[in-house]
Amino acid sequence: MEDNSRIIKTEYSEEMQKSFIDYAMSVIIARALPDVRDGLKPVQRRTLYDMYELGIRYDRPYRKSARIVGDTMGKYHPHGDSSIYDALVVMSQDFKKGMPLIDGHGNFGNIEGDGAAAMRYTEARLQKVTQEAFLSDLDKDVVDFMPNFDETEKEPTVLPAKIPNFLVNGSEGIAVGMTTSTPPHNLAEVIDAVKAYMQDETISTAELMRYIKGPDFPTGGIVINKDDLPEIYETGTGRIKVRGRVEYERLKGGKTNVVITEIPYPMIGMNISKFLQDVAALSETKKTLDIVDISNQSSKEGIRIVIELRKDADPENFVNLLYKKTRLEDTFGVNMLAICNGRPETMGLKAILKASVDFQFQVATRKYTNLLEHELERKEVQEGLIKACNVIDLIIEILRGSRDRAMAKACLTEGKIDGIKFKSRESKIMATQLMFTEKQANAILDMRLYKLIGLELEALINEHEETMANIYRYEDILERRDSMAQVIMNELDEYKKAYGRKRRTVIENAGEAVYKEKEVEETEVVFLMDRFGYAKTVDSATYERNREAADNENRFVFPCKNTGKVCLFTNTGQLHTIKVMDLPYGKFRDKGTPIDNVSNFNSEKESIVYITSQTELNLRQVVFVTANANCKLVDGGEFDVSKRTVAATKLEDGDTVVSVMAVLDQRNIILQTKEGFFLRFPIGEIPEKKKGAVGVRGMKLSARDAVERVYYTQNGVEASIEYKEKQLVLNSLKAARRDTKGTKIRV
Repeated sequence: MEDNSRIIKTEYSEEMQKSFIDYAMSVIIARALPDVRDGLKPVQRRTLYDMYELGIRYDRPYRKSARIVGDTMGKYHPHGDSSIYDALVVMSQDFKKGMPLIDGHGNFGNIEGDGAAAMRYTEARLQKVTQEAFLSDLDKDVVDFMPNFDETEKEPTVLPAKIPNFLVNGSEGIAVGMTTSTPPHNLAEVIDAVKAYMQDETISTAELMRYIKGPDFPTGGIVINKDDLPEIYETGTGRIKVRGRVEYERLKGGKTNVVITEIPYPMIGMNISKFLQDVAALSETKKTLDIVDISNQSSKEGIRIVIELRKDADPENFVNLLYKKTRLEDTFGVNMLAICNGRPETMGLKAILKASVDFQFQVATRKYTNLLEHELERKEVQEGLIKACNVIDLIIEILRGSRDRAMAKACLTEGKIDGIKFKSRESKIMATQLMFTEKQANAILDMRLYKLIGLELEALINEHEETMANIYRYEDILERRDSMAQVIMNELDEYKKAYGRKRRTVIENAGEAVYKEKEVEETEVVFLMDRFGYAKTVDSATYERNREAADNENRFVFPCKNTGKVCLFTNTGQLHTIKVMDLPYGKFRDKGTPIDNVSNFNSEKESIVYITSQTELNLRQVVFVTANANCKLVDGGEFDVSKRTVAATKLEDGDTVVSVMAVLDQRNIILQTKEGFFLRFPIGEIPEKKKGAVGVRGMKLSARDAVERVYYTQNGVEASIEYKEKQLVLNSLKAARRDTKGTKIRV
């Protein structure tokens, strides 16, 4: 019989909600977000702690990354080796971290996006600053430890970081419903800001920014919105605009090279190749004709992207184009979100410094409390040994007269002399007066004879004096906050002196990049598009020489201005506009480019109904006819729009546009249906509507019928079509009125 005792009946939605919240909190707290105290995510903290435990110190040989990853995964982080190795790699990359925490040996990737070699090939060890500023006091019980995932090991809940790593190295992470994105900062500036906060906890964010000017990206660059930084550091959120650094190299012959020597921080990785593609695209799409050549000459020495310009180019104007059209100017979204007091919190600059300083005082309190206890124990033992040396003859007599260690210890601590043989009555009386503590007694019993040498006794006295000095110092640090603050600030000064560096990123205010396009001489060209959708423009003289071939081989042919636009109407009721300058201009037999490539038109989802120039439309009315026989006239000026794609007309459900035509000399319109009905009526009977209107019914249709084709005729000009393999003169069709059924043509 099946046992149902473990089946729990519950509301599905409640169970899903609870499970998702548990999962979300696990991702937020235990995986994706850093702790504001040490600025590390759990995987980073566990990796550094494991390296510390394995003894892979800065002054010892490198060890295989695979060993570190395997040990970390087996002991502390059961989430897969790739996440651990990725974290190890990032902590070693000096182009991502302002202060790398791991010293990598081998191929750890590069700024251009090439990944690190497999973990079996690379080696790593701790950086000196990591060992000194993050791990050095772990043996002094300064932070809490917790069981690992299977409760076979202990791991620190946080590393005793002595610098605000959350600011220095920044962070990036995606949790559930929230993200963190903190830029890196300059270590020396951050330390100065910490000291300023410790000296005056009422200091404002604006005053703190006298020390921390702004982010200091390892890739350098230029922050151009300095005035926005105070609000960003006050709230913890905002957008920082960063530009790459550009230099100009003047060459012989009047040419100039634009050389990019620093890139915006967000461009790290594959975005460099994307930038090169974007620059090439500017030339291919004729956004600029100034580019002669592009080359990426970057190396281990640094970034060097060289763009060779034409002799008559304006380099500064060209760089402004790069700022506007490429990622040479990029945005870093700031959201300084971290775990604070066990919960995620978006923090401003002052709140981050407060959390760091409070943590420093907690760590220092635990450290010096531990050191004081240790020194007090040493003091107790030292005083016992000094006292014992003064009565060493009695001590030796007690030891020689005792049967075992316990008897001797009882005499030393409690003055018990039962069973001990003494040489004299005086010794016996003195032994009863001994009152050593247990620790002192153990130290005396463990003492070696060489300690009785005069120099050793003198060293013991000096050691006792040093211990007393330490006790006085530690008590002063623990009792006076100013003393502890001074100790913390002295340590910070040492780190600043040893590991501080000059700022790399420039902070300034810069106006928006303005690119002045070269004025193009306006000329008349002819637009040509063949039945395969390949479009191009040619000059009028070329068209006139090849008029017959052009008209026969192309679906759409019309004149336009090279500075104007082309309007493309589709069966879905969309209008796509194309700049004539975006179309290839050249020889008559050039293939052209697919119309999809220069517009938002998608040949897989829609088809072209009509194409003409914007200039032509502005002078005309436009007729729309749909498959449901809805008709309307629209003033062509309504299609003079700035957007690349807009709705040209409103359609009923399931309806499509069959015909669009600019009215010039046409006077009559003929609608042809699938079932062979023809209706001819004057265009003047169609009312003018706005482009957002559906229109009026132009023809009565049976349930399964639909308008298939539309023809236009001029008064006095005969027009004929081939219908069912016979010629049909459209002018001979019976004139009727709009909204009638029309005549069925039987051949």
